[in-house]
Amino acid sequence: MLLQGQVALVTGAGSGIGRAIAELFAREGARVGALGHTADELQAVVDGIRAAGGEAMALLADVSDARAMEDAVTRLAAEYGRISLVVANAGINGVWAPIEDLLPEEFDQTVQINLRGTFLTLKYTAPYLKDGGGSVLVTSSINGTRVFSNTGATAYAATKAAQVAMTKMLAVEWGPFKVRVNAICPGAIRTEIQENTETRHLDRVGVEAEYPQGEIPLTGHEPGKAEQVAQLALFLASENASHISGTEVWIDGAESLLLG
Repeated sequence: MLLQGQVALVTGAGSGIGRAIAELFAREGARVGALGHTADELQAVVDGIRAAGGEAMALLADVSDARAMEDAVTRLAAEYGRISLVVANAGINGVWAPIEDLLPEEFDQTVQINLRGTFLTLKYTAPYLKDGGGSVLVTSSINGTRVFSNTGATAYAATKAAQVAMTKMLAVEWGPFKVRVNAICPGAIRTEIQENTETRHLDRVGVEAEYPQGEIPLTGHEPGKAEQVAQLALFLASENASHISGTEVWIDGAESLLLG
């Protein structure tokens, strides 16, 4: 097993990409702290991991709440003795709208969850990672890194670009401590996040384009799967990627090369 003996914190673990990563890491031998804000979803993930013979604990916390995140990280380290893998995955699409229609509090909410949440996740796990080395993965996006044609996604794209900048800064800062830091940038992935996206007046700013063969060169109209992102995360977290740090990896079937 590729992650035998490792202890992983996975945020946004209740569904979608986070759940797929938590489950795969556990199957590969890691003890997993599954962190999220919905208790029943987290418990279902933990119960499934345990039923399959793995080890996991549920950590209920809002990633934008400093005290809650510090407490969750402390509890995970106390339970399993270390933290060596961190997946800062929690995030929201937020509101997509022309910038003049985007309310300041809507912008702030996206920043709070996506960027502050990533900061707090990495801040409070830093002492454990630097103590024994490890691997950090930040779930960014093709938006804000390769794609800028999704008009109205100003807040979301800004946070995703900032996450990549944070990844690169920390890859240098933590390199001497044998901590690798990389960003995963998914394109269209079949998850629940789209169901929680609010859009307003995008017809005012959208640029019409038609792709007769589909927007994803590799698959046409078929989005990727959370399990495919989890496989990439497993590779980057494992010793198979021991010399990879400070980089972003796009997993989108070449979508961003067409839509950017």
